Amino acid sequence: MDPIRIAVVGVGKIARDQHLPAIAGNRAFSLAATVSPHDPGVPEVPHLESLEQLLEDGPAVDAVALCTPPQVRYGLAAMALKRGIHVFLEKPPGATLAEVAALESRADKVGATLFAAWHSRFAAGVAPARAWLAERRIERVEITWREDVRVWHPGQAWIWEPGGLGVFDPGINALSIVTHILPRPFFLKTATLEIPANRAAPIAADMHFCDTGGAAIHMDLDWRQTGPQSWDIVVETDAGTLKLSNGGAVLSLPSGTEHAEDHEYPGLYARFATLIRSGRSDVDVDPLRLVADAFLRGKRATTEAFID
Repeated sequence: MDPIRIAVVGVGKIARDQHLPAIAGNRAFSLAATVSPHDPGVPEVPHLESLEQLLEDGPAVDAVALCTPPQVRYGLAAMALKRGIHVFLEKPPGATLAEVAALESRADKVGATLFAAWHSRFAAGVAPARAWLAERRIERVEITWREDVRVWHPGQAWIWEPGGLGVFDPGINALSIVTHILPRPFFLKTATLEIPANRAAPIAADMHFCDTGGAAIHMDLDWRQTGPQSWDIVVETDAGTLKLSNGGAVLSLPSGTEHAEDHEYPGLYARFATLIRSGRSDVDVDPLRLVADAFLRGKRATTEAFID
């Protein structure tokens, strides 16, 4: 079977650190081109300044991976889908829920695959955590997701603009895990969003959810962490406490701690290839819906100006 010819659109840090190595390591794909008006490409691979240029004059492609900021992703995805090209959406899948729904409808009509990719769900501890929790009664959940924005997003203005999500850019990773591993749906009760005086998006958030069985879920997000970073999910159950740490890479159960090698982005591309070969899409927007609810229902509090 011929490999899937894929182009990477947006050749920034996440593309170079994760997407390009994952594609190179998966024989189901062949890197046909890279696209960016600003960033250089990779040696011996055609590089174009825009997706429009690629589709008009570049090498043929079967799929595109959109690694751009979410605010511009809809137009790019719609352009690709119009030609029947399969689309991989980096997280979050879009700037709004409505545009993702429109893309899903368009993909269905043209018979192309649309994949909303939540990389943290492929962390080593997530699948066994989901299996263990399926047979447990959830009593309480505590999510702590604190990191230093200066380390992970230096000089990236788009994350502070409307649609860039602010601290929910990393926080949505936690939500992608929790919506996947908890056996019952949950919804927002209250939230406080701390927004710097000179920014349009939050730098911190404190959120309280409740699942349909009445279990309380608390989430603490902060982009001002220094020193060790905190990416932890603790679930108290009738059979003891489960903890996912290091972003889901390490699973601790009453029976002991499990360490396994992480293959987040290789897992994503294996999933994308399977979806394409089977003619299906995977567009789960539950994590983005909860973020939208936070902006809809959350109380806003102005905090001191943030200087990068």
